[in-house]
Amino acid sequence: MGTVYSSILPKHEEFIRKQRIFFVGSAPLTADGHVNISPKGHDVLRILSSNEVAYLDLTGSGNETSAHLKENGRITFMFLAFEGPPMILRLYGSGNVILPSTPEWTDMAKHFDILPGARQIIHAKIETVKTSCGFSVPFYSYDGERDTLQKWTNNKSEQDLEEYRKKKNSISMDGIVTPIGESFS
Repeated sequence: MGTVYSSILPKHEEFIRKQRIFFVGSAPLTADGHVNISPKGHDVLRILSSNEVAYLDLTGSGNETSAHLKENGRITFMFLAFEGPPMILRLYGSGNVILPSTPEWTDMAKHFDILPGARQIIHAKIETVKTSCGFSVPFYSYDGERDTLQKWTNNKSEQDLEEYRKKKNSISMDGIVTPIGESFS
């Protein structure tokens, strides 16, 4: 079953800071909707308090997490130990989307180095922290970050990025309009 906590403890924060990748899970309310699990690389996660985290979300081919947060707010973060002692750590909470055009952006963005392709910040209040053994998680070596997204983004104009987001990031695969999609209406 693992161990359950009501907040991120200093030992959890230390573990999270060492991870080079994390995963975000979300789902729509409808039973036939798609559960989404999204990997996140780069130095984009910030622990704001023992019950609050945020990450800088970069442009991608979909925007499921944003749609699900708009619809129901539920979000789960998962961190895995790929080196050192085994452990899996999950953060369960409720989140919201902060777009660059909103007043909240200025205060939240100061926590990040804004990377090329940044489209929104996902902010979450954490209600439950759970650790489990991770005994079957394999060892993996970290070779570095991919620069593909930054290269792709740097070859686009702001208008190109806006058109891409309008086409690819406005509606989830289950038909939920995202906050980015709302910004175009």
